[in-house]
Amino acid sequence: MTFAASTLPTDEATFAQLIFGAPLLGAVLLLFFGKRLGKLSGIIGSATVGIAFVFGVLSFMDLTSIATGHGENARVLTKSWFTWIEVGDFNVHMSLVIDQLSIVMVFVITGVGFLIHVYSIGYMSSEENYGRFFAYLNLFIAAMLLLVLGDNLLVMFIGWEGVGLCSYLLIGFWFEDRANATAAKKAFVVNRIGDFSFLLGIFLLAVSAGTLTFAGINESAVSGAIGGSMATVGALLLFGGAAGKSAQIPLYVWLPDAMAGPTPVSALIHAATMVTAGVYMVARTFPLFEAASFDVLLLVAWVGGATAVITAIVAAAEYDIKKILAYSTISQLGYMFLALGVGAYSIAIFHLVTHAFFKALMFLGSGSVMHALDGETDVRRMGGLRKVMPITGWTFMMGWLAICGIVPFSGFFSKDAILAGAWADGQYVLWGLGVATAALTAFYMSRLYLRVFEGGVVMPEGTHAHDAPPTMAAALIPLGILSLAAGALNFPGGLTFEHFLEPVLGEPEVAHGLTAWLLGGAATVVAVGGIAVAWALYLRAGGLQVRDRTERMLGPAVRAARNKLYVDRTYETLILQPGRDLAVFCTEVVDRKIIDGAVNGTGKLVAGSSELLRRLQTGYVRNYAAAFLVGVVVVFSILIVRVAA
Repeated sequence: MTFAASTLPTDEATFAQLIFGAPLLGAVLLLFFGKRLGKLSGIIGSATVGIAFVFGVLSFMDLTSIATGHGENARVLTKSWFTWIEVGDFNVHMSLVIDQLSIVMVFVITGVGFLIHVYSIGYMSSEENYGRFFAYLNLFIAAMLLLVLGDNLLVMFIGWEGVGLCSYLLIGFWFEDRANATAAKKAFVVNRIGDFSFLLGIFLLAVSAGTLTFAGINESAVSGAIGGSMATVGALLLFGGAAGKSAQIPLYVWLPDAMAGPTPVSALIHAATMVTAGVYMVARTFPLFEAASFDVLLLVAWVGGATAVITAIVAAAEYDIKKILAYSTISQLGYMFLALGVGAYSIAIFHLVTHAFFKALMFLGSGSVMHALDGETDVRRMGGLRKVMPITGWTFMMGWLAICGIVPFSGFFSKDAILAGAWADGQYVLWGLGVATAALTAFYMSRLYLRVFEGGVVMPEGTHAHDAPPTMAAALIPLGILSLAAGALNFPGGLTFEHFLEPVLGEPEVAHGLTAWLLGGAATVVAVGGIAVAWALYLRAGGLQVRDRTERMLGPAVRAARNKLYVDRTYETLILQPGRDLAVFCTEVVDRKIIDGAVNGTGKLVAGSSELLRRLQTGYVRNYAAAFLVGVVVVFSILIVRVAA
């Protein structure tokens, strides 16, 4: 296939720097003047992201307008600011690129990000550090935009590290709370593992491909200029970075703890920014993965499938409303990597888009619930809230039906396309894992929705539930509509989402005809089955007794799921505690006794020697004369003995 970026068109991305620059300018302004601006900070922060969205629309219009002049494969706009690194024939430019893939990501980041900013105006209204919060949100958006707009791995890496920094700042925004500070550190440290792998991959590709541009790397992979073994190592290293950012096995443990931050932050991380970075990066460099001598893409698919089903099991036993959604995000990201692994690259991006809508909606809906219930997150202390919070309840219902994959909601079209892609690729076991994940997803999300919003009204004592205020509702309603209607982006026939991305990502191999209908029907049946089981256990009379019997029967499995399958405990035992013990040993023994002991011992030796020598300096002339006389006698005695001999 021909890559859009390889055509190197002369068309300049007029608005690329403005897309990135608007939220960056907002971040700088709010960091310096946010405290003085007060409540205007929320309006300014939201406006800058909205302006970036408008520039994205203008860039999209530019992108489509050049199609007739250059052809389908040439729909790309570039903007180069300056040469960053130049060593011999190797050079790296600070360049941005707008093509079909990057403009889709721009729309997701700025569109969903704008709604989250608007929501935050109401949600964070009583926050003392209001301006600082919006400054961090703007910086987060700017870093993610740089990540997806960069035309080479090094520019992407700046944005990559930028979103990592912003996640640390926002997860630990309420750093006075030790749990929040600990969660921020955990996210930062775990991501450093993946980032180290990513950085090694960048170094290796710089040497083997002689370039870091995506166009150059992809062309080198297709032409064979990068050997199969080098492509394998490079792809594995890049995927290590993706597993960290996008929370895949074994580096997913940071994401559930990231719920310690404010709810809008959770929505931004899970829907529009950070965790989608790994999916985007693998899609952008897929020819490198295909060129590997070892089937790295199959590994990607299996990691995604395993992550999807394992974290869905944990979500089914969780009681914290935000952590259920967090494990759900990890599971849905697993779906995206499964799609990438079977070659359905555009389908993975399609699911990224639909997931951004319904996951942002549900996180913001959970924030509305917490806002009304004084911060309560335990779903066992909630019930029937749709009756007292109709906007929140009805919009959350749209997100719930979308993630369950019910027709005609958006999740049905993207999830079923992934399953069809796995089947078409001959990966029937992976298809089975995907179907099992669909059943579990329908069950645990129905468990969440039914416990919180249906049945009799239940809320913590002393709370008086109220619906979302106008600024929060202004974000929930559009996201609800998008969760319902976004599947229309990829209806068969006409200019579909897949067709739009085809010049960059190729045409996915998916099931067609009767097979497609049968696969879609099977996925729908298991989704409806998962909903029915949740309804029987949590709404139907006698459900409590059935739950108790089921838990007794599946006791060890249920306990394991409620303990996160002991993954965190295993890491604590095998890695963290030995690391702490090693640190204590290095501090107490190596540092204090050996290093400090050697330094202090040397000092004491010098001091002791000086003390002895000091005593020879009495200051009395008679002592010096006597010492001189003794010395003369000794010297003459030695001379006389030698002469006599």
